[in-house]
This record gives sequence, C-alpha cells and structure tokens, in this order.
Amino acid sequence: MTFATFDLAAFEAATGADQDRRAAQLDQICCETGFVVLTGHGVDRSVIDAQWDVVRRFFALDADTKQSFAPPTPGAPYGYLGPDREALARSKGEQTPPDLKESFSGRPLQAAPDGADEATHAFSTAVTPWPDVAGFEAAWCAYYASLEALASRVMVAFAAALKLPADYFAPYHRNPISALRALHYPATAGAALDRQQRAGAHTDYGTLTILLPQAGSSGLQIKQGNAWVDVPAPTDAFVINIGDLMARWTADRWVSTLHRVVAKPDQPDRMSLAFFLQPDWNAMIAPLDGSDTYASVASGPYLMQKFQAAAGMGT
Repeated sequence: MTFATFDLAAFEAATGADQDRRAAQLDQICCETGFVVLTGHGVDRSVIDAQWDVVRRFFALDADTKQSFAPPTPGAPYGYLGPDREALARSKGEQTPPDLKESFSGRPLQAAPDGADEATHAFSTAVTPWPDVAGFEAAWCAYYASLEALASRVMVAFAAALKLPADYFAPYHRNPISALRALHYPATAGAALDRQQRAGAHTDYGTLTILLPQAGSSGLQIKQGNAWVDVPAPTDAFVINIGDLMARWTADRWVSTLHRVVAKPDQPDRMSLAFFLQPDWNAMIAPLDGSDTYASVASGPYLMQKFQAAAGMGT
C-alpha cells in the first residue's frame, strides 16, 4: 500500500480549479484511510531539531529522575508517564496488558479564557512539571506553537476539502485544549505478552493528530480490512491522521482509523512526537450534514472520558 502525500504549501499557493482539485484529493484521502503524509509544512528545521534534542536527553535520564516529573496528582493529564501505566486499546473497550512505552505530555500554551467554567479552567491550567533538562521548556513551547500554527493551516485545507468556508472550524478552536506528547518505545528483548503492543490498537480522540515519527523508524500500523499496514516515516514530513471528533463531524465520511505501534521481538528503541488538536472544552461537535448519525458531544468531557479509560481510571 502506498500512502498518499499532500503538499500543504502547494495547496495554499494554488488558486481556482487547481486548488479545488487538490482539496478533492485531500477529501479522498480522508475518506479512504484517514492518514496522509504531509509535506510543504513550513515548520522550521531548527525548531524540530531542538525538540528532538531535549526529548532524547529527557528519556535518557534514569527512571527515578524521570518519575519525579510525573503528573502532580493522580489522573492529571500532563507530565511523565512511565512504562506499564497506560493501555490505549482500553479506550476501545479491549482489555490488554499495558503498552511498552513511556511518554511526556504538556498542556496548551494559553490559559483558559476569562469566564471559563471550572472544568475548562482546571484542565487548561493543569500544571506541566517541566523536566530539569537544559532548554527543555523553551524548545517544547516553540515546537508546540509551531504545530498549533500548522494545525490551523491544515484545518483551512480540511474546510476546503469539505466545501466549507475557509474559516469554518476556527470558532471551534479559539482556545483549543490540545496537547503535545513525546513518546519513547524502549528496545524490546524477546516476545511481548499476549495482546501486548508498544501502543495498543486505538483511534485518536480529537480533531486531528500531527505525528512526527523518528525518520526511518518502523512500527506504526493502520488497520485496513483484516490486515495491518505499515505507515512510512519519511524525512522532513509529518503524518496527519483524522481523530474521532472529525469523524463524528463528517458523519463518518472521513475515517478515524484504528492504528497501533506493533511490538516485535528485538526491536530497536523508537521515538515520536504527537500533537493532538482538540476543540475548545465546551465546543459542541455534531454531524455537519444535520443527520443523527451521532449525538452532539462536548469536546472536553469526551476527551476526559477517553483519557481516563486508557489510563484504567474508568470503564
């Protein structure tokens, strides 16, 4: 299977029928696989390199030091999550052993808006326990800001693909409760437990995910029919995938595809960076076509339900 590539800069530079053609191609990709290799992204190479540098140095710390940057309270969304702490397949109702990974997550850069309700404020201002790694917070925030800007550009392309006004999705993402997550999959030795993966089979929860896998690495797979298909990790490109809320918005015209990071014996270690675009806490998501395919859901509570299930905190 060959994964489709979408050149965002070329789309933005195009006009008239040429831009319509490119938008139609994006629509087809989102309908068929929900995964696209994104080129022409414009994110500065120095910002990406700085982020990889601090993340590598963080994951190289000893276990006790990393654990000191865990979320400050049980169930808090941001900070270090060590091995055996999360099973993503549980968010889809499948009971599996914990995933073979560790991660660090950081909160949105902006605080909750004035007048925000208590839930919005608590989530968006939750503390990120920044690691004591030189330059970590500055590099992380610069990368986050670049990915937030990239996500806004992608949403304009998504609007064109759905034949909507260019700014259609902007009001839903005025104060997004997005997050950035760095993931490290340690080298494997021998076979994993039954049904255990580096990241269990799941769909992402929000609008879209912008993934930066370690260039040339392998392991990310998507479910196509009854088969698992490898997703490439090309140099100087991101991998975009549709999240559950976007699938709900489009009444499943666009697919939020089941994916995983497979565990095999004797794999080298692997890292990736995932930016999860999530609408404002109180944004109500309902099918664009007015159908009753899905009931309206509020972005924030929907996210927390999924988050707690993956962490083993809910049903």
